[in-house]
Amino acid sequence: MSAARRTAGILVTAAAAGALLLAPVTTSAFDLLKAAGTVVEHREAIAKSGAALRKGFADLTPSEEYYLGRAVAARILGQYKPLEDDGRTAYLNTFGEVLARASNRPETFGGWHFILLDTDEVNAFAAPGGFVFVTRGLYATCATEEQLAAVLAHEVSHVTLRHGLGAIKNERLTEAFTILGTEAVKEYSPAQLSQLTAAFEGSINDIANKMIVSGYSQGQEYDADAAAARLAWRVGFNPAGLTEFLAALGAKGKKGDKGFFSTHPLPGERLAKATSVIKGDKLAGETDAARTQRFAKYALK
Repeated sequence: MSAARRTAGILVTAAAAGALLLAPVTTSAFDLLKAAGTVVEHREAIAKSGAALRKGFADLTPSEEYYLGRAVAARILGQYKPLEDDGRTAYLNTFGEVLARASNRPETFGGWHFILLDTDEVNAFAAPGGFVFVTRGLYATCATEEQLAAVLAHEVSHVTLRHGLGAIKNERLTEAFTILGTEAVKEYSPAQLSQLTAAFEGSINDIANKMIVSGYSQGQEYDADAAAARLAWRVGFNPAGLTEFLAALGAKGKKGDKGFFSTHPLPGERLAKATSVIKGDKLAGETDAARTQRFAKYALK
């Protein structure tokens, strides 16, 4: 089995992941059918796993965030196919892990996963829990490893800053939390379970739509850029790779174009902000020729 298929194979459907969120979280392997079929019998476990959610999504446990993110990742892979390229997939994951290990979340419950998508669309996505997707079109826009470092560091920063979780509509969960907090019933009725499933599936839709359709706010994108420059610099990459990439991106498309240009602020606007952060934080660096030569082996034309 190829690396791309193995990576995609760890993801479950949105519906199954929703059932897992409602079932007791353990470190053992999950039996999806058992989790879905016996969830009514485990009211206490359901209430326990929902307790952190009542405090807000900033208080999600690592495992809850992971399973929610895995369901979002499944939605992305339902729209885009992974690129069948073992060499570049392995390179991307090794490279991504180096950056993630230097972030403020070096480990996630299910580990970090970096996946290439087989589409010319210029875009990248990051689902909660550590799932990072880069399209073939965006990968091909990178001319150096410094620029790819900036792209991956930006997406890692979306995860560490929990921007995806912030996309969930609060009102969607109000009803679910009311049910989870009900003490008058010993077991949840089929109607209540249906409401809970709808709430969590709706949360998955909120995140996926934010990532793919509407995009994060300007402030969130600027914050991710700033964190990316600092992260790349911390690892030893030239933070100017971010401004170089944004300049290349600006020459490739315009506002309203599909992908990055429809979900992100204009590259020129981001370029000015990123330059200010790099200068203000004195993030000096150099583009290493050996790294550029290494990247050439995996570059996409």
